[in-house]
Amino acid sequence: MNDLPLFLPALDPHVKRKARGAASVPVGRFEPFSREWVHDGWDLPEEERLLRTEIAIERPRKIITRNESPDVPFDRSINPYRGCEHGCIYCFARPSHSYLGLSPGLDFETRIVAKPDAPTLLARELRRRGYAPDVMAIGTNTDPYQPAEAKMGVMRGLLEVLDAFNHPVAIVTRGAGVLRDIDILSRMAARNLLHVGISVTTLNADLARKMEPRAPTPQVRIRMIGTLARAGIPVRVMAAPMIPGLTDHELEAILTEARRAGARAASFIPLRLPHEVAALFADWLHRHFPDRAERVLNAVAAFRDGRLNDPRFGSRMTGEGVEADLLAQRFRVSCRRLGYDRPLPPLDRSRFAPPPEAGDQLSLF
Repeated sequence: MNDLPLFLPALDPHVKRKARGAASVPVGRFEPFSREWVHDGWDLPEEERLLRTEIAIERPRKIITRNESPDVPFDRSINPYRGCEHGCIYCFARPSHSYLGLSPGLDFETRIVAKPDAPTLLARELRRRGYAPDVMAIGTNTDPYQPAEAKMGVMRGLLEVLDAFNHPVAIVTRGAGVLRDIDILSRMAARNLLHVGISVTTLNADLARKMEPRAPTPQVRIRMIGTLARAGIPVRVMAAPMIPGLTDHELEAILTEARRAGARAASFIPLRLPHEVAALFADWLHRHFPDRAERVLNAVAAFRDGRLNDPRFGSRMTGEGVEADLLAQRFRVSCRRLGYDRPLPPLDRSRFAPPPEAGDQLSLF
């Protein structure tokens, strides 16, 4: 992969990173100029400062995002946050920070945008005449249970609205904060309104610490599956992304551990590296695994017709070629062996009904 930069623009050396995935602040693809830290030649002592997370507020006019992609099984979603403090180096959502004029590197992990008005906006949109309910996906871009949620509580507010409206929802997360809302989640699951997907990329805690520095450890995620399952919540384990040459050998072990914990369904997605993520991931590999960085990048490209990313519908979520087919076959065999081959029951859309508001005329029947 000689077309990728091995070293991205450096961070000011006086800024200390603690538990961050990226090591640089490359500008987004829409910016006309790049920037780079350059020593000014003066050997003056400067105080080191810790790079801390900042939370900004966004006040959008609407909160439901519509989607027409044939590659995903939902047509609407909500993203309570932009950016994600979990700092997963491979995250396909990193390029979305470029739309804000921010870096997909460290800015994505440290400059989080929250949408505290999301619950109010959601209730307003669900009450619109002609709204037809279908599964609402949450967590498909950035994690709704990242650390900021403990302070902001946006996701809990969204769940309270969805619960009141009897609206079906599918959640994807790796954040332990999901257990805080187990009261609402179990209530909705009892009415067949909820599925939860827990992402487990590796069972190697040391690798996870490097790759997903502020996400819960793999062992915690397995325990999360068990806790949710015991509360009657249908859980899917998501072995995603599977990284060829780095984590793909763990596929069977991840599926087995999740099944023991209580997962009822499973899925996987090979690593994809859109836009700026390719260079960020390559830089991370060369920093942490210099002895096998090129081998891993070549293995990733083998899934993508010789490229690090293939954006085409139909193949971007599955990959193609011999290696991709082999991984898919291993997944199918494991699912049959472990009892994952039955899909989760479809969520119930028939219960949807806007709750009465103050001042509404009561029904006589």
